[in-house]
Amino acid sequence: MLEKLIIQKTLRVPAGTGTAGDGSGVARQLDAALLDVGFAASRDLLDHLGALAPGPAMDLAATVVSAVRELAGDHVRHNPYFIGFPEGVPDTIEFWAERLRAAVLTGGGTATDEQLRDAVRSGGINLLDLPGYGTYQHTWADMLAVRDELIAGAGDRVTLLRLGDTAEVEAERLYLALAGSTTPLGEADLSILGELASACTDAAQPAEIPVRENRAVLNGVRLALGRQLVGVDSTTDVLRLACHVSGGDVSLATATRFRSFRRPERRVLLAALDQVVAASPAKLGDIGRYAERWKRLGERLHPHEYEQWPHAREVFAVARGERKVRNLAGRAESAIQAGAVGSAASVLSSAPGLLLRSADRLLRLAPPAERAAVVEAVTGAFGSASARVLCSLREHVGNRLTPASARMYASRSRSAWVGPDRRPPLPADLVTELSALLDAEIGARLPAWERPLVVDPEVLDVALPLSGKASEGGFAVLPRGSRATVSGELLRFFMYWRQDSRRTDYDLSVQLLDDDFQTAGQVSWTNYRHDGVVHSGDLTEAANGATEFIDVPLSIAGRYVVPQVNIYAGESFDEVAESMFGYQSRSPEQQGAPFDARTVRSRSQMRGRGRIALPVVFVKTEQGWQAVWLHLYLRGWPSFNRLEENTFTTAHRVRALMERRYLTMSYLVDRWRERTEVTLWDGSPPDEPVTFIGIHAPEGLPAGSEVYTLDRLAELIPA
Repeated sequence: MLEKLIIQKTLRVPAGTGTAGDGSGVARQLDAALLDVGFAASRDLLDHLGALAPGPAMDLAATVVSAVRELAGDHVRHNPYFIGFPEGVPDTIEFWAERLRAAVLTGGGTATDEQLRDAVRSGGINLLDLPGYGTYQHTWADMLAVRDELIAGAGDRVTLLRLGDTAEVEAERLYLALAGSTTPLGEADLSILGELASACTDAAQPAEIPVRENRAVLNGVRLALGRQLVGVDSTTDVLRLACHVSGGDVSLATATRFRSFRRPERRVLLAALDQVVAASPAKLGDIGRYAERWKRLGERLHPHEYEQWPHAREVFAVARGERKVRNLAGRAESAIQAGAVGSAASVLSSAPGLLLRSADRLLRLAPPAERAAVVEAVTGAFGSASARVLCSLREHVGNRLTPASARMYASRSRSAWVGPDRRPPLPADLVTELSALLDAEIGARLPAWERPLVVDPEVLDVALPLSGKASEGGFAVLPRGSRATVSGELLRFFMYWRQDSRRTDYDLSVQLLDDDFQTAGQVSWTNYRHDGVVHSGDLTEAANGATEFIDVPLSIAGRYVVPQVNIYAGESFDEVAESMFGYQSRSPEQQGAPFDARTVRSRSQMRGRGRIALPVVFVKTEQGWQAVWLHLYLRGWPSFNRLEENTFTTAHRVRALMERRYLTMSYLVDRWRERTEVTLWDGSPPDEPVTFIGIHAPEGLPAGSEVYTLDRLAELIPA
């Protein structure tokens, strides 16, 4: 399992350690099998496999194929409701009428129109209960039997797999990268970090763990093993750890139901709390933010039983309101309410990250007499804040010259709030000053390259991965706001789900928007066809998994194509056994099954907390079509969500995101250009080792080259 995880995360295959022999036959089989799912093995990887004995070579090859099939979504059977999709999909109303006829005359024959009208007038007609509706009427094998093999196209995806070091070395390298990440990890990467932490407890450890959620995951493993905790320097670190080991939300975005703790665990947690408060009593001010959770945790830890840790007991006294402690944010807010904005900035100066996150508000509220002091406090904090915070502020400042058409805030759980932007713009001279200072500070912190820097142009429009929570796990998934060129003439969306314990109905839909973000049409289970866009049919349960498809020809008149997944009934995205969304790119002449891994451009998990998923939007530009990643979830209704009921809220969020200017990799590349030569990758292998930055690693890079691909882009953002 460790080898499989490494392959999926890094596209590097850990070197086998089996006995030597002649595995050349296995290498040839692997090469052919990988091409069938849109992957290719590097020459080094094939040579390595060929030098292993057939047994170890076959074991390694099987692991590789299993990993990449799952990565591309090819590990499950994608079967459309209409066997001939995209051909043979009927008119929606005609199909419903045909299902109704079957319900009226269950004994055979043909129902008349009058009989159908009588059935409808009688009431009690449930579309989902009509015979054959929403359930497969053919098997996956039946579907394949009526189709030819996929006609290979020149534009089909081929993703390169490279040979890595041994599994132990690769695991340690990935562990150190994730644990020491300067940006928060997404849920998928936090899960990977937990698995690696268990395997790497006795291996080398990162010199620093900047992200507190990462500390909680690592300390969860150490708590289970009876090891000393690391990096605990705040009361909230202890709360995060307790939430994590209770199976709750380590980000603290949602409440956790704490489990019972063993006595040794209670001692470790209370001792850690006592040590933090004893060293800095002011940190009791952080308790009020999560007071209710501290009360619930106190019920599990029984602090009154441990007199040797009096400072830990103070934490729960504050949570219960028996002792009042004001925190830094509260003192700053009191100053703002009193009109002393400069004093508020001075108070926040001891917490540079908090000050910079509050900079816009302070600058807007500061009276003319205090603005210079606020600007001085803000700019004075640049040198002490993390580069991630500086990049976030730089992106924010770049969007504050004019009011936005809509103001959007995306939470850590990827839900989105949208409202009117009533903030006055920041003065142009202030934006210019702040931008220049931020550019200089960020540029000075970027790594200096010893080798020539080569950049793939495709990576330039990838948004800086300032937080893994602005993305999903999967294959070729980019951070929110990233843009990727779309090739081919036909987009095929696919959505797969498999319910866990109760009937669950997910619906794949597409909303079309014009230049003004007004609805220009839709395709969903209520409307199978529109302007060449075709739905594969509605499936209403997925005990063994189910897939819905939508074909979108890129010749359509609309400007924006917005796929979405609505939960009509049943389990949420966090509850189902499995769920995914992805898109394929095809040419019209390519036949074959509706799903073929070679044409998959991207596949993402769906694990948000809303009832409507908005993974990506496709936009027509002067240069062609682009995919722009959203990674958003709308709250929706508990049941019966339909595209027709959320057209306005969807369009509003799409517009807010499309009009926002994101900081992309091109921003970092421009900073490097100021001090070194940057060469854009044109497919020609360089003559000497280079530092390569791109979405995927190409074949032919000289030995000794340092490669930063999609899985490592966050490493380019310094501490």
